[in-house]
Amino acid sequence: MTPHLHSRCALAAVLMCVAGGCATRSDDVAPQPDDPARYAQWDCERIYDEADRVQFKAADVAYAVDERVGSNMIALSVGVTVFWPALIAMRPDGPEAQQLAGLKGQFEALEVAAQRHGCPPPPEAMSAARAAALPLRTGERFVYEERSGSRAAARELGMRVTALKRDHVEFAPDLGGEPLPGPWSQDLAGNTRPDSRAPLVSWRRLLKPDLQLGQVLVGDLYAADPASMAPARVRGQVVAQGVQQIVGRSFDVAVIELFGDAPTLDGGFTRLSGVMAVDRTSGLLLRLELSCSNPDFAVRRRLTRVEPAVG
Repeated sequence: MTPHLHSRCALAAVLMCVAGGCATRSDDVAPQPDDPARYAQWDCERIYDEADRVQFKAADVAYAVDERVGSNMIALSVGVTVFWPALIAMRPDGPEAQQLAGLKGQFEALEVAAQRHGCPPPPEAMSAARAAALPLRTGERFVYEERSGSRAAARELGMRVTALKRDHVEFAPDLGGEPLPGPWSQDLAGNTRPDSRAPLVSWRRLLKPDLQLGQVLVGDLYAADPASMAPARVRGQVVAQGVQQIVGRSFDVAVIELFGDAPTLDGGFTRLSGVMAVDRTSGLLLRLELSCSNPDFAVRRRLTRVEPAVG
């Protein structure tokens, strides 16, 4: 069990760390001890879920650290999998290091508890209980009205659910029924993952699990062609929350006001503002409206219907 919870992306993270130049390691930062006995009554699935939560939180803390100390940290996580040695070495002191040490200690205690239970490697597929609680099913096609730029004609964007994984959802996107190159992959908070390659405006490290009214968010928006344009830095705040019926289905909606700065082709910046609505249980996008003088970050995307799985 020990190597399985966190080894899936360790090698890739090491290579990124070497290429990007990680901050100096500090031997002063050690895991804050946690007692594995706390988890003695937990079953394997609950241990897996808590390990996922701890790793997601660690990546979130690392992102906050990155705002102040450089861009090394973002490269050290893929999905919710964190390469702990590089993560814990980023700061020798301060509250972030203390929090990371606590998370690392908790993660190690969970590993020990899993070993004592004889837990097998965590399954890749989402558990049946968790999948049943989500407002989407494998094979369903979520259809959006998509407008890119301020004057573009509306297009039909389809997002068919292809897989429900334990820590993310995978979609096959299309425009008017024609497949788009690359998948759309997002975590259960709704952030696109680094392996998401669909040529669509996307966001990372913006949304958090279980969004709460008034919560302040920080993240990045990416253009449909991220190689041609740097990401926009955005902040947001949850301004409304509640259960709503949308396209005949019940969603636990969080509405987020967005604002920030988007890059321009001449090396400057321009203002960006908008609103996003997502389902809190699955991260599914319900509505996105972005206004910006840079057309790469001007988009409207609105859920209009859900088509059942074929077959």
